[in-house]
Amino acid sequence: MSSILIVDDDDQLRKSFHKLLVEEGYEVASAASGEAGIGLIKTQAPDLVILDMRLPGINGFETFRQIHHIEPKLPVIIMTAYGTTETAIEATKMGAFDYILKPFDIPDLLNIIVQGLEAGRFMRSPVDMNGAPDTINREAIIGRSVPMQDVYKAIGRVASTDATVLIRGESGTGKELVARAIYQHSRRSEKPFLVINCVAIPESLLESELFGYEKGAFTGASHRRVGKLEQAHGGTVFLDEIGDMPFSLQSKMLRLLQEKSIERLGGRETIPVDVRIIAATNRDLEAAIEAGRFREDLYYRLKVVTIRLPPLNQRSGDIPLLTEYFMARFADEVGIDCPGITPEAQSLLNHYPWPGNVRELANTIQKTVIFNRGAPIGGEDVSKAISEKSPAQQEDGREKRDQILRQIFNHAIVTGFGENLFDDFMDHMARLFISEALNVSGGNRSRAAKILGMSRPTLHSRIDKYGLKMEMSVRDDG
Repeated sequence: MSSILIVDDDDQLRKSFHKLLVEEGYEVASAASGEAGIGLIKTQAPDLVILDMRLPGINGFETFRQIHHIEPKLPVIIMTAYGTTETAIEATKMGAFDYILKPFDIPDLLNIIVQGLEAGRFMRSPVDMNGAPDTINREAIIGRSVPMQDVYKAIGRVASTDATVLIRGESGTGKELVARAIYQHSRRSEKPFLVINCVAIPESLLESELFGYEKGAFTGASHRRVGKLEQAHGGTVFLDEIGDMPFSLQSKMLRLLQEKSIERLGGRETIPVDVRIIAATNRDLEAAIEAGRFREDLYYRLKVVTIRLPPLNQRSGDIPLLTEYFMARFADEVGIDCPGITPEAQSLLNHYPWPGNVRELANTIQKTVIFNRGAPIGGEDVSKAISEKSPAQQEDGREKRDQILRQIFNHAIVTGFGENLFDDFMDHMARLFISEALNVSGGNRSRAAKILGMSRPTLHSRIDKYGLKMEMSVRDDG
């Protein structure tokens, strides 16, 4: 449960905040002065602070300075009235996470709190590289395969530089963890780390979110607002899904990378900004350039260093390590001992193609741990967890499967497969399919028949037909 400290001298406001935030599931502490708030930060280590600018004794700005000196990675949300907006902007430039104007909109405030807590976790939660599978109290990049060793080396080489990094890989491969590892091992690790998802934020809001805006820039712009790039001055900004950034904003991003400066929306002042950009995408940027959806000059500015994350099916040797890690992690969350896994279940995990990559594997293990409640994870548990997907996930998996199969079929048609192409090819595919089912089931014919959805007598006849008895030791459990 995340903890929040409220520092405000208004008793009624503190009580209202306390009630609201407790109902939202947070632990809440409060202080009526800057001095008291600083004392609580030293003794209770909250996850986020909401700080009023007008306080008795030391004012809000000085309180923020001391908080930032004690714990620079602690997210602080400033509360301010219109008359002190410039002071709040100065605090934001110094590292405050964000500021809100009184009177404030409750949903907006709650949304900023969620963002602030996430930013604080990203900055303060260490990411282990090549962590041990029993690393359950911290996030880790797990893997000992050759492709993952290359990733670790790249992180180590680029972290200490200020080079722009482009992280490429399919969804669910861990691009954000790699970005955080680079940040945490960099010279900017004590400065802000902010994440901007170029898909999650509507196009109409993304420009003001990144670059900020001046008063009167558009309807409703009642005051100046600092953007995320300016807030992260001295630190790092992670632009996730950069391949989906609107074309209209790409020129502004290019200017930032080239000139280290920005202009707020509706403004003419050139503002120097010192940020390191780490970007990530699962898109084919080269194809996007050809289609006119992505600027080629921005592409070359982003890919000073490129780190490619392999899909899970290209490092299947890491699946047992990942399985062990996720079992321990999710068992710890549920409050049970690590349940263990049967050889059959592990074999199914090892041979599944994982179109959703590590994220899909994590979700599968989490389901089995929750519903098994300490019992060892078996083959049927894995099959059930994998099959329970949303329609969108199922469609995505079918598209990837069909793409692979079309490539195989096309190769067979082009190269030829004998005089009776269709029959010979289908026999060949059936032979490979049954062979793989026997392999996954450890040679257990009853289990293989169940996997394939056929009767045991039918499977036995196919084994005889394709001569599979000669090639592997098969056994029957019935």
